[in-house]
Amino acid sequence: MTISQRDNAVIWHPYTQMQTALPAVGIVRGEGAHIYDESGKRYIDAIASWWTNIHGHAHPYLSAAIASQSSVLEHLIFAGFTHEPAVKLAEMLVKILPDNQKRVFYSDNGSTAVEVALKMAFQYWQNKGTPRTKVIALSEAYHGDTFGAMSVSGRSAFTQMFESLMFSTAYVGAPIPGQEASALKELKSILAEEANNIAAFIYEPLVQGTAGMRMMNPEGLDALISLCRRHGILCIADEVMTGFGRTGKMFASEYLEQKPDLVCLSKGLTGGMMALGVTTSTAEIYEAFLSENKMKTFFHGHSYTANPIACSAGIASLELFEKEATLQKIARITLLNKTFAEKIKSHKTLSAVRHLGVILALELETTEGNSYFNTIRDEAYAWFLEKGILMRPLGNIIYIMPPYCIQENDLHSVYQAVTEFLDRKKC
Repeated sequence: MTISQRDNAVIWHPYTQMQTALPAVGIVRGEGAHIYDESGKRYIDAIASWWTNIHGHAHPYLSAAIASQSSVLEHLIFAGFTHEPAVKLAEMLVKILPDNQKRVFYSDNGSTAVEVALKMAFQYWQNKGTPRTKVIALSEAYHGDTFGAMSVSGRSAFTQMFESLMFSTAYVGAPIPGQEASALKELKSILAEEANNIAAFIYEPLVQGTAGMRMMNPEGLDALISLCRRHGILCIADEVMTGFGRTGKMFASEYLEQKPDLVCLSKGLTGGMMALGVTTSTAEIYEAFLSENKMKTFFHGHSYTANPIACSAGIASLELFEKEATLQKIARITLLNKTFAEKIKSHKTLSAVRHLGVILALELETTEGNSYFNTIRDEAYAWFLEKGILMRPLGNIIYIMPPYCIQENDLHSVYQAVTEFLDRKKC
């Protein structure tokens, strides 16, 4: 039996209607920007395996770091103990994050990084003796699939089954070009009524990934953050997707004048090699939890908090940014994407083209509306797989977000396939 056939007998896949989905493709190995299935077919990984892989599959430097650490210390309880990989990675992160970020809290993934940030924000106000119980988020946001993360995400098909179980969140429109003024007006309206009860404002800096790679105006987002700051509201930057170079800078927050109080990281944190989440905070937030009163302790943790192997992968990934001049690779992809965006933007099948850094999103005209369940998604997914390209369209939005190691000829192959698909749709 093939891997795919065996999978079909025992596996339940994420975001998948198992009755109607195509059989899962059995992958046996990866190398650079490519993955290979059990029949030997090669695919270009044009979406970096759910936005996680930044240096390429099976990178030897990352693999060596993981192997080396596994033979020294594979895991350790992180309450009352510490280890070199956790400390070193935290030191490295604090140096490159916005300079007000001083403390690092480890968890397991993007959703848990967001959960940690939300709990820190709520307890911060509780510890200060002035409880605040509500959060402001951007409409159509996506912050994860755990309950707190769902509660501050936009209401959608992902959340509707659980809405009665989630806490209430206030929403403002994202400050996408042309809607900055209305977003600010909405925020002012919310704050006029309940500013003293808002614990935090959470946002995806500049790019709302799952919403269709919607891209915001930096000045517009700065205006929202600045207004929240004037009311003492904590600001949480969810950099799970945008962090580690995706937008052209190491962190999307670097495009903004306003600094976050809390930052959530995962995905590219370990170069796509290991599961690891991080929430960083300012010294002020950290100090609100210091007390002789043990009830002011931050009671949160995971069995695999600060796993040494995962932390070692994170260290190696950050080292590769220097060793392989990764920001130059990002600049090269950014320029290629920009050139293709200019070339394709007038295509009759497209209603919008969005580009920032290594992210390129093409929004197809459709009578079905911009929906995750748009039939274009399944058609495009299968078509690109047949062409040997891994793409996972967001409904009617096709996007490219490759590993930084992708070669120019592979990227042009992706561009060519996208053009062929759009021409096919036109016909």
